[in-house]
Amino acid sequence: MDTEQGSESAFEIVHAVLSAEPISVDQAIAAVESDTAGAVVSFSGVVRNHDGGKPVQRLSYSAHPTAHQVMTDVVAQLVAEQAPAGTDGPAQPVKIWAAHRTGMLEIGDPALVCAVSAAHRGQAFAVCSELVDRIKAQVPIWKEQFFTDGTVEWVGAGE
Repeated sequence: MDTEQGSESAFEIVHAVLSAEPISVDQAIAAVESDTAGAVVSFSGVVRNHDGGKPVQRLSYSAHPTAHQVMTDVVAQLVAEQAPAGTDGPAQPVKIWAAHRTGMLEIGDPALVCAVSAAHRGQAFAVCSELVDRIKAQVPIWKEQFFTDGTVEWVGAGE
């Protein structure tokens, strides 16, 4: 049975950025793996070839000038909420890696990649899931979709 009773966790933000360069889940996993991690959970949100029943050719992500700081703040806030108030004894590190692409992406390219390592799977899954949800909800990034019929649509620009 997997138990987390009595275990305290320290959090380490390994990476939390917007990137104009390609990102990968392998890169994220490698950055958070450690001998103390019993679980590494990752997420790779990739560009799909359709949206709303229309075929998508490619996407472009644009970020507000404050988006880099918002990304950092979102991850720091999650850590502040998850980290224990005080630790007695050695802490098992929870490592976090997150990156969102900007610029032009093709079908299959990773747009958002997150990885979390922790001593136990429950914590790794919970932190990774919450991390993805918060980045998507709070970081001011807009998606411009280019459809195969030549039409273009902005997503998130009015939210």
